[in-house]
Amino acid sequence: MSAGAPRGAGGEAGEAGQGGGRGGLRASLAGLTTRGRSFLAAGVAAAACAYVLGQDQLLRVGLLLAVLPLICVYALHRTRHRVSGSRRLTPMRVSAGAEARVQLRMDNTSRMPTGLLMLQDRVPYVLGPRPRFVLDRVEPGGRREVSYRVRSDLRGRYPLGPLQLRLSDPFGLVELTRSFSTYDTLTVIPRTEPLPPVRLAGEASGYGDGSRRSLALAGDDDVIPRGYRRGDDLRRVHWRSTARYGELMVRREEQPQRSRATVLLDTRQLAFEGAGPDSAFEWAVSGAASALVHLLEQGFSVRLLTDTGDSVPGEGGGGFSSGGQESAEAAGLMMDTLAVVGHSDGAGLSRAYDAVRGGGGAFGGAGSDGLLIGFFGDLDDVQTELTAKMRQRAGGAVAFLLDSATWAGRPAQGHALPPLEERLSRLRDAGWTALAAPPGVAFAELWRQAGNAPTGTGTSGGWG
Repeated sequence: MSAGAPRGAGGEAGEAGQGGGRGGLRASLAGLTTRGRSFLAAGVAAAACAYVLGQDQLLRVGLLLAVLPLICVYALHRTRHRVSGSRRLTPMRVSAGAEARVQLRMDNTSRMPTGLLMLQDRVPYVLGPRPRFVLDRVEPGGRREVSYRVRSDLRGRYPLGPLQLRLSDPFGLVELTRSFSTYDTLTVIPRTEPLPPVRLAGEASGYGDGSRRSLALAGDDDVIPRGYRRGDDLRRVHWRSTARYGELMVRREEQPQRSRATVLLDTRQLAFEGAGPDSAFEWAVSGAASALVHLLEQGFSVRLLTDTGDSVPGEGGGGFSSGGQESAEAAGLMMDTLAVVGHSDGAGLSRAYDAVRGGGGAFGGAGSDGLLIGFFGDLDDVQTELTAKMRQRAGGAVAFLLDSATWAGRPAQGHALPPLEERLSRLRDAGWTALAAPPGVAFAELWRQAGNAPTGTGTSGGWG
């Protein structure tokens, strides 16, 4: 459900406790509890013994024990309890480790009071135990509200629901379960870190305002005025043009172009080892999310790119986010993508290289000041060379390298991959600001080091 006004989790659950025809009656009989079945069995046994022994009193007791569960089945079957349920999830998108609140509401829309109700919501095990609530008698037109909290340390998308309602008779002989039909989805996005405001090597102006600054320094000769229209701000009047044309002229609205940045995430399965919240891949995903949020806050037009060549947002507008409301929607789309991103089966970064190299859609053409930030796992000689070539299409490029051997706590296998320092050196020689990301390091600290490192001479921060 949305976080706004609660909507029915599946609408009305039909006539809770009522079935139609023989099928509904059979379903009600199947709802006999252990107590109800025991009563029925004891009643039948007592009636049989009374018939054999000729004991009328025992026969009456047996009939009472046998008929009572059947009366409860029929009564619960015929009772028209119309109960509607709703769920409110607040918020619908949370960071890993944060909590979300789920509020459930039950409304008795019938003219009869309900009996004892047990409410149960289905949730994945990673969100915690399945919540169960016992609701007392609900008067006609009344409502009951309960709530519970869910949290997960693992990013992903988790369904909540469907909601289940269990009705029982006052004696506890029969229980009927009714399920609502719809469910909500909780999106758990990666953890993000606040990053310090630094100027990365190769940026034209540091924070996406280079185009705006160029326009501001252009001077009056570059202004293209237009005629005054009713409602225009008088502060925009261009007096020199007004004197030249003999009528009131105003400056046009400036639409500065935003600086662009691409965040490249390596998702190849062979490039990472391990799983779980503390794995190298999860660190890379969290770092990419932090960089995306930071760059959007600083006014960049940003896109998320993976080794498969897929770009988020889509290809419309060159694959980059736009300003205003569209930028907020693009940010949500990128975070939702990172919430569910997994390992790819690819063996190389050729598709990502093609996406970075492709025309003006990547960085606006050769010589552009676009920023490229990459998060890479293990790189062999071929992939290191391919990554080095990506620098040619970017005004600035920062690479964070994660070594599987270091993260797994085992000796490096030099025969399989070049040493980490060699990979870093080759990227720096190509113009990258390359840094190693060891286990336990805070991404904010690496980001600060990337801002202090000269172009193409990034350091490993003192870590192997």
